[in-house]
Amino acid sequence: MTSISEKDESRRQFLRYLLSAGILATVQGCGTGGVTRSLPKPQELAAGKSIYQFKGDVRVNTQPVTLATLIKAGDVVETFDKSYVIFVVDKDAFILRSNSHMDIPTPTVTAGAFQLNKGKMLSVLASRTIQIKTPSAVIGIRGTGIYVESEPDRSYVCTCYGSADLATADNPGINESIVSEHHDAPRYILADTSLTTRIQPAPFKNHDDQELLLIETLVGRSTPYVVPRSPVRSRTTYF
Repeated sequence: MTSISEKDESRRQFLRYLLSAGILATVQGCGTGGVTRSLPKPQELAAGKSIYQFKGDVRVNTQPVTLATLIKAGDVVETFDKSYVIFVVDKDAFILRSNSHMDIPTPTVTAGAFQLNKGKMLSVLASRTIQIKTPSAVIGIRGTGIYVESEPDRSYVCTCYGSADLATADNPGINESIVSEHHDAPRYILADTSLTTRIQPAPFKNHDDQELLLIETLVGRSTPYVVPRSPVRSRTTYF
C-alpha cells in the first residue's frame, strides 16, 4: 500500500513537472478563440465544475463548451481535430483526445457503460463496477486507471492499474481478465471475426503517469504508485 508520504512526494514531483513545463503558468487556446488563460493549480475540482481544461473545438450535446459547461450523465462529449478536453463527472475523470466521440452513461440504465465510439480516452474511475464499450470491445472495470483507443478495426486497452475484464463486443466468450499494478498488460482487441486470436499483447503507448496523476488529483485521489519525474514534453501530447 502506498504511504501518505509517498503520495505527497508523488504530488510534489508532479507539480514540479508542471512548473518546469510551464503548464501551471499559461496555456494557449483553452477555448476555440485561442485565448491565453492562467490555469489553476491542479487540485480537486469544486462542486459544480466539470471542465479543468480544453483546447480547440470541443462540444457537449453538439454545443461548444466553455470552462463553465457542466458534463453530466447522459451527455455526449465530442472533440474534433487538434482538440482535447480534461473533465470530471462525479468521481470519474477523463482526458478525451482529438477526434473522439464519447457517451456518458445514465445511472438509471441497467449495465450503463461509457461508450467510446471513436478516438482516445484516458480515465480514472471510482471504485465501482462499470463498463467501457467500443465498437469492438467491452471492458468491465472496477476502480481503475485505464487508457482506451477506439479504431474501426480494433481497440487498444491499457489497464494502467486495477482490474479489467476484456471481451470482444460480438462474442463475450472471447475474453481475458487483467490485474495490473503499472501498465502491465496492454492489449489489442480485434474486430476481425476470422482471426484465431482476437485479444493480443500490445505495446505501451500514447499516455503517461503525469496525465494519470493530473486527473486523479482533479477528483481528490492519487495514483497508487509514486510518479517519477519525466522530461518536459509538448502540450500536444493531449491530442
